[in-house]
Amino acid sequence: MSESLPDNLFDAAYACLMCKTLSAKLTQTQQTAQFYLQADKLAALDFKQQQSSAAQAVIEIPMPGRPLQPPLVAPRDLVKRGLGTPEGRAALIHAITHIEFNAINLAWDAVFRFRDMPWEYYADWIRIADEEVQHFQLLATHLQSLGYQYGDFPAHNGLWEMAVETADEVMVRMALVPRVLEARGLDVTPGIMKKLYNIGDLRAVEILEVILTEEIGHVAAGTRWFRYACERQNLPPEATFAKLLKTRMKSRIKPPFHEQARREAGFTETEMSLLMQTGSSFG
Repeated sequence: MSESLPDNLFDAAYACLMCKTLSAKLTQTQQTAQFYLQADKLAALDFKQQQSSAAQAVIEIPMPGRPLQPPLVAPRDLVKRGLGTPEGRAALIHAITHIEFNAINLAWDAVFRFRDMPWEYYADWIRIADEEVQHFQLLATHLQSLGYQYGDFPAHNGLWEMAVETADEVMVRMALVPRVLEARGLDVTPGIMKKLYNIGDLRAVEILEVILTEEIGHVAAGTRWFRYACERQNLPPEATFAKLLKTRMKSRIKPPFHEQARREAGFTETEMSLLMQTGSSFG
């Protein structure tokens, strides 16, 4: 492996997680993904040896490496994202760009933290980390065309906070991060695309169309490994998903739902019915 990258999968994932500069996180993610996604590379790894030889033990990560900007604030303190002004449109694009930055870290944490999964699991999340870099770059470039940079607007830390809350078990992580938080992107992106189309930002629409298509695959990976984790514990996936929504989510998932995209990502009819239930909360 490159001299600049750790030669242990879990250490390599941790190194990507903790990169503090934007350029380092993007570059190291791409280099690490390129190395491990070579044909048969992961399939040939001795994962017991990888676990025992990892220099970095599994630890809580309250905050992964990140640049000094953007400042993190409470959601209520975010810049309003009305599209009637150039600044409002840029703020919206910035918010989506920040989601993709967080998604890079979420993918690497899924590799770093859960060390008893099949090699195909790691292949999925390494590939996803690489694709999230591409999404980030597309959006950041478009943001620059609007006269702004990533970091110019405040952002919130909700996605990573959920990563911390689901660090205890891979089944819980797969249920609540890909299948709840990231799946919301499937639901809301078509409406955002329509608004951007109506104000003539066709490049943003093109970018979001690419992202939406690939995010279906990311949520599908969450579905696949959630079910694997359930089956490993002899738990029924649908009932377990319902229980986790009730016990671990603070509020219900509000419509609209992109039903076709969710079905393509592996949601069953029972799960779709569950999501569409009315009520103020799951509790």
